[in-house]
Amino acid sequence: MYNLKESERIFVFTGPDGSGRKTVAKLVGATFHMNGVVSHTTRTKRRYETEGVDYHYLSEEDFLEAHRNGEFLEKVEINGYLYGIKEKEIEEKFKKKGCIWVVLNTEGADILKEMYGDKVIRIFVYADEETVRRRQYGRGDSDDVIQNHLEHYNEDMAYKEKCEYVVENYELSHTTFEIANLVEKYLEPTK
Repeated sequence: MYNLKESERIFVFTGPDGSGRKTVAKLVGATFHMNGVVSHTTRTKRRYETEGVDYHYLSEEDFLEAHRNGEFLEKVEINGYLYGIKEKEIEEKFKKKGCIWVVLNTEGADILKEMYGDKVIRIFVYADEETVRRRQYGRGDSDDVIQNHLEHYNEDMAYKEKCEYVVENYELSHTTFEIANLVEKYLEPTK
């Protein structure tokens, strides 16, 4: 397990699929020149996703081999697909800057919180169910994918009680500004 230094923080963006958590995370990260860690998955790439930007796509065999080699800091299974972030990538990102961001589901967020305690700041980004449905249709998700996500919506929403911050993403620029103000409190002032 990578040992975080005193000033290092991991900002975990979590919330229901379609809430905009990944978009918000990227914008907030860019605001502070903070690096994001991209998860690995065995899920098939969707037409609007980009390798190395949205996920690193691995075969199940390659994922399990990396897991057996102890490469993953956390690993979860969702709907039959494996997801995880590699410890080496977290370590490399911290060499560049003392804080990083990552987008995780609730289980992954819990794993990191358990590992690193107060150095993990969970930011729960959400939108109402109809907005989530509309956004997923807008990005071209299939009816099956959307239905699968919405089946988890209430369960995902219940997780907000565990998070340090909860922000409704009703308008992207406002949400990004609000979360940037929260994140700024944790960053060391530049000298």
